[in-house]
Amino acid sequence: MDYSILIGGAAGQGLDTSANILEKVLKRSGFHVFTYRDYMSMVRGGHNFTQIRFSDSDITSFSEEVNIILALNKETIEVHKDRLKDDGAIICGEEIATGENIIPLPIEKIASGINPKVYNTVGLGVVLKYFGLPVKLAEAVLKEAFNEKTAQDNIGAVNEGYKLIDNKCKLEVKEDNNIIINGNDALSLGAIAAGCKYYCGYPMTPATSILKYFSYKSEAVGIAVDQVEDEVAALNMALGASYAGVRAMTGSSGGGFALMVEALSFAGIAEFPVVIVNAQRSGPATAMSTRTEQSDLRFIMHAGHGEFPRMVIALRDPEDAFYQTARAFNIADKYQIPVIILTDLYLADYTKTTAPFDFSEIKIERYLCGEEDTGDSEYKRYKITENGVSPRMIPGKVPGEVVLVDSHEHDEYGHITEDPKIRTEMVLKRMRKLEGLKEEAEEPWFIGEEKPENLIVCWGSTYGAVKEAVHRLNAEGFSVGALVFGDIWPFPKQKLMNLGKTARNIIDIEQNATGQLNSIIREETPYESNFKILKFDGRPLSGDEIYRRLKEAVL
Repeated sequence: MDYSILIGGAAGQGLDTSANILEKVLKRSGFHVFTYRDYMSMVRGGHNFTQIRFSDSDITSFSEEVNIILALNKETIEVHKDRLKDDGAIICGEEIATGENIIPLPIEKIASGINPKVYNTVGLGVVLKYFGLPVKLAEAVLKEAFNEKTAQDNIGAVNEGYKLIDNKCKLEVKEDNNIIINGNDALSLGAIAAGCKYYCGYPMTPATSILKYFSYKSEAVGIAVDQVEDEVAALNMALGASYAGVRAMTGSSGGGFALMVEALSFAGIAEFPVVIVNAQRSGPATAMSTRTEQSDLRFIMHAGHGEFPRMVIALRDPEDAFYQTARAFNIADKYQIPVIILTDLYLADYTKTTAPFDFSEIKIERYLCGEEDTGDSEYKRYKITENGVSPRMIPGKVPGEVVLVDSHEHDEYGHITEDPKIRTEMVLKRMRKLEGLKEEAEEPWFIGEEKPENLIVCWGSTYGAVKEAVHRLNAEGFSVGALVFGDIWPFPKQKLMNLGKTARNIIDIEQNATGQLNSIIREETPYESNFKILKFDGRPLSGDEIYRRLKEAVL
């Protein structure tokens, strides 16, 4: 059992609210749900749509074909009618359209008799009846979503819509044991679980919802949140919080991260632990601000003047976002480095059912020292050590000790120096951290047939679509497997080294124009891809598209 519902209309027609209500009803009915949102950078007008896929088994991608289109305007029908399955239906107001596969209904007339703003909810009632789902579940969700008067209007509307058609199928309601969450909320929860106590940022899609989430939860979880004047201030303020001893994070998209680059180098030489989120979108410059892309990988790996260690982690799905964000804070503290988390607009926004996160698995490891731990009569903030990590003390915690930091080159105590011998020792000290980071780097996830003839390499949010495509191809007898990289730098290569020996084809799948992961593979291993599936039109890859393009070009 696998169905997809598309709700389409113009910005300002309330389709996002309608989709949120419907996905909650489906989730509480015990289904696995995957919701993909496509929206323009407009407050009013344009064409937006949300696609909700639900099934009795786990879903990791949206579908290109849909069973139901709930059209809030005529444009939705014109744009999406070719995606409708043969036995599918278009539900709309009778004033919008009539014709083949269209169920025209007096939605506007019913809504006008209750409250014109409940138009969409009448349509939701029709959708629920189509699948034979109980309207009582919708009533409960509506009571949670609105105040009493608005809720009652919407409950009346959903019941009136429920009466308009006979059900086409009767789906069984099951026990609901999952949560439903998007990538940015999962990331934020991971930071909370890790003990993050300070977040600051400047609103920039698609990172804005992280700032919004923290601002809503700040009092409940004890996090200080600042909306600052720009991204230059954002990272510098996060570094100040880190110096003071709290776990700190900031986030932006590529354009905002570009403004953080000087402060990133400051974090490198001053050895401040900090977590930075880069939520990618289409570039360069403003480009398409509400469209997705994976084009910042090389920039993130090399951003900053001078040389200093960092770690780069790409998030693969909401569950991964939770656990990897928490892990990022421990790594930042352990090695006193910036850890950069890469996500993108697609993962930031799509919602998915998943098992509840296990907070007991999150261990907070601060790696701080007290006076008795330094081994020196006078504290050396930048003590030369074998592994490159110096003792880190919180200012003011040990009476009489000064925690001196500097953006200039410095000696072990933090005093400015231009001595060539000390300079060389300090650079080497910092770079020695890379050896430890290489040990920390986790190998990519593997999907598919062992020792595949056709090996896919991909990273980040392409995970779900690639997973679906690989499973479909394996079921058809094709020898296909995939390595999905989460940790990007330092680059973990053991699995690739092993599987590359027997692979006939290596296929690079990315959402950028240049195959940035493939270029890293070429630098770090003897291998490179001989086929590429690249997409950079601002829309995410689906499992259907990857499956089709693999069969056309490779298999």
